[in-house]
Amino acid sequence: MGTEEKITYWLEVSVYDIDTAKAMLDTGRYLYVGFMCHQAVEKILKALFVRNNTEVPPYTHSLLKLAKGAGCYTDLSETQKDLLDQLDPLNIEARYPSYKEQLLKQLSKSICTKMFSETKEFTEWISKKL
Repeated sequence: MGTEEKITYWLEVSVYDIDTAKAMLDTGRYLYVGFMCHQAVEKILKALFVRNNTEVPPYTHSLLKLAKGAGCYTDLSETQKDLLDQLDPLNIEARYPSYKEQLLKQLSKSICTKMFSETKEFTEWISKKL
């Protein structure tokens, strides 16, 4: 698979994940809104990583590490950095039952609506760099 095909792959799965986040938001499954927002951002950052490095992105779920490796971290606004900080733990913690109750208390409709909106803006911003 060539570089352009890899970028297209990561971009398409990011769009799929943002669509899934919207479906979760619409049905009130707030824990999975956070998880899918994380996934969408992770995958769009991997697309940018491939664009800027022409190599396979690292096997990591760390959004900060991916943003730095993709070369966009210094370009991020404070709001975007805050979003990455908010999303980063949702990938792992959403998978473990012991954290689910704790996370559900923190993820209200208004928080998830804002998170989704910021995630969508972030992925669109990165897409323009591709």
